[in-house]
Amino acid sequence: MTIQRGAHARGDDEQPPHGHRAVGERRRLVALWGVVAVLAAGGVWVVSTSHQQSTASGVPGADKSASPAAAAGQPAQPLTESQSFLADRYFPAQRAYEYDNYRARRSAAREGTECRAVQNDKTRDALAELGCQGWMGIALTRGDQPVVSSVTVLRFADAAAAARALQTVREKAADFEFTYPDGLLAPAGNARPMAASKVELVGHHITLTVSRYLDQRTGEAPDELLTTSNRAAAAVAGQPFMWM
Repeated sequence: MTIQRGAHARGDDEQPPHGHRAVGERRRLVALWGVVAVLAAGGVWVVSTSHQQSTASGVPGADKSASPAAAAGQPAQPLTESQSFLADRYFPAQRAYEYDNYRARRSAAREGTECRAVQNDKTRDALAELGCQGWMGIALTRGDQPVVSSVTVLRFADAAAAARALQTVREKAADFEFTYPDGLLAPAGNARPMAASKVELVGHHITLTVSRYLDQRTGEAPDELLTTSNRAAAAVAGQPFMWM
């Protein structure tokens, strides 16, 4: 009996450990399911967030923001020759203009499509029947000498049309406006500044280059400084159009 009671006592003594293990296992299962629930909730949140972002990108506002990027990736339409015939393209202000000992900067620029606009007499067009399609005018001012050169570039449809107009431009060179540097005014109408001029055919363009002193000094014939300055300025003017 003592032995049986001892055995029974041991059985009773062993029950609590089994109960503790069961409780521990239940607690671990609860904790495990809690982690799973958290992870599941996190996974749902991530998926939901991703879905919401995808949905948000489909709203009209997002489409508008995406459209410029798509448009920016498209190849730009090439400009026509008339659209690109601009002084800033062919004679940028930041560039230094050099030829032999000639050093100058661009001190004024303008352009237009009506060739009458660059002529002194706006009531008649000396090139009306010669097919002039546009013009640009720039002023090149020397940095080492008080000399400014006005360059007028006339554009024609082709080299043949420009060649037909060449003689007329040479004969009427004085009928075209002088492009003055910014801040420099034209002299009085009766004044005749000393000047050197040169007209050249360059591809389907004609360049008219006239050089004067900044102080508008008068004289019947140009001196050597004006002549050499004009020759160099004319060479600079023709360079952008030489291979066109």
